Amino acid sequence: MADTDLTKSVQVMLGLPDEVMTQQREKIELIIDITSKRLINMLKGVSNSVPYELSYIVIEVSVARYNRIANEGMKSYSQEGESITFSNSDFDEFKNDIGDWLDNQAVTKSTLGKVRFIGGGNHAL
Repeated sequence: MADTDLTKSVQVMLGLPDEVMTQQREKIELIIDITSKRLINMLKGVSNSVPYELSYIVIEVSVARYNRIANEGMKSYSQEGESITFSNSDFDEFKNDIGDWLDNQAVTKSTLGKVRFIGGGNHAL
């Protein structure tokens, strides 16, 4: 997914009108960039870009990160009866998805290039 598509998706998820997005674009693009790099790092060198199948993770984590601005480092936040608890890692809820994708890549990689020799009997050389 192209960076512009990711930016637009994050804008839609956040419900930001175009005039607000103009003011927030640089911040949102930085969040998307950092989130993408963190995800790529979690892919253990299997991919040097965010795979299309996992681009939703960048969107979801970027939205969560944007919403947490000014609450960095907090484990929880409470005000006037409203309470918010933050997870230790923005990627925690996606660990299974990332693991499944990595497992699928390992299966695909291990099934490519296999050669089987089928022979019948002994052949003199």
